[in-house]
Amino acid sequence: MEKRELLYTGKAKSVYTTDHPDFLVMVFRDDTSAFDGKKVEQLARKGRVNNIFNAFIMGKLAEAGISSHFERLLSPTEVLVKRMTMIPVECVVRNFAAGSLVRRLGVTEGLELTPPTFELFLKNDALGDPMVNESHVKSFGWATEEQLARMKELSFQVNTVLKDLFAAGNMLLVDFKLEFGLFHGEVVLGDEFSPDGCRLWDKDTRKKLDKDRFRQGLGDVVEAYEEVGQRLGINFD
Repeated sequence: MEKRELLYTGKAKSVYTTDHPDFLVMVFRDDTSAFDGKKVEQLARKGRVNNIFNAFIMGKLAEAGISSHFERLLSPTEVLVKRMTMIPVECVVRNFAAGSLVRRLGVTEGLELTPPTFELFLKNDALGDPMVNESHVKSFGWATEEQLARMKELSFQVNTVLKDLFAAGNMLLVDFKLEFGLFHGEVVLGDEFSPDGCRLWDKDTRKKLDKDRFRQGLGDVVEAYEEVGQRLGINFD
């Protein structure tokens, strides 16, 4: 597969066309951002760590029957993915209260949510990725009722698989976001799953092992990501 023209540059990844219309090359960079791009830094090794971490997670999801755009690793920072029409809505599953949920509702951080919550956010940096509801998604044509139902179903399936996976490493999967797209008409998991897009805490100490270390200036961001991977048995070499 030949990598060709730059198609899109995001906050932490770049996407290139290939010589096949159904596939793209996604490159993980060391860029790190928070607060809708207001805080930006470069963190050594981050692109490599997230790419390898994401490949491991997508493999575990595939074993559980959850399809994604992931095809195969091309290098420590590059991955071959399906070319999809992305749905401009993020799906967020929360097992414990943290982040914006705490700010919006005034609940205590760490409160266990039973059952887990499911939220939707419009992907729009200029508007600050506002929270939307299922009616908005359908009325504005961002997804059909059937597509939205499938996104919700897959989000909870991912939660079931990954809660157990992280628990085996003595970690709590606090919350996470997912993005979906259409590949030949089928709703498929896209983007990435890494500590950039989820919250992970040590089960005993509640030490934060995710991007909140960057948001809150706690330091050792990539080191925390590597610790998560090591607990799962990921080899980053």
